[in-house]
Amino acid sequence: MRPVFLIGFMGCGKTTLGQAAGSRTGLRFIDLDALIEERCQMTVTQIFTRHGQEGFRRIERRTLAEAAAMTDVIVACGGGTPCFFDNIDLMNSAGLTVRLDASEETLLRRLKAGRDSRPLLAGKSDDELARFISDTLASRMPYYSKAAASFPSDRLETIEEIDETVNKFVNTFNLPLKP
Repeated sequence: MRPVFLIGFMGCGKTTLGQAAGSRTGLRFIDLDALIEERCQMTVTQIFTRHGQEGFRRIERRTLAEAAAMTDVIVACGGGTPCFFDNIDLMNSAGLTVRLDASEETLLRRLKAGRDSRPLLAGKSDDELARFISDTLASRMPYYSKAAASFPSDRLETIEEIDETVNKFVNTFNLPLKP
């Protein structure tokens, strides 16, 4: 089976949904940032510090091409991945690209809880964070909207919601169930 790429803003649930869908289907879950870290033997933050955003994006592009050549995988991409080079076109040509859509209120709630672990968000007040989400989401939407499909991801807070959302995801995209 061709890859399934999950794209969308940070906090939209790419990792949560991807891991749960991988477990349900038997498809291997790949977090693109984790794969980059494994290949480079550095954290994403260290890569940004050492090579800058441009260097990171070149590494990300090579790693995305590697993931695009795989089969039977669900790939959670970084929030900015579709916005650089021809990444969105690569994903669309290699597999199924799904944009996860969460409301700005949901994104704000999720990102407030984990803002200190995300370099782009650390130190932002709640108001600054809300503006950052709104502005960045608007600037990325032209890329996100090129995904082959979209899927709502507001309901990923509890085990019951995750189960329900994964069932809908698997059925919507006709993914195989684990034997």
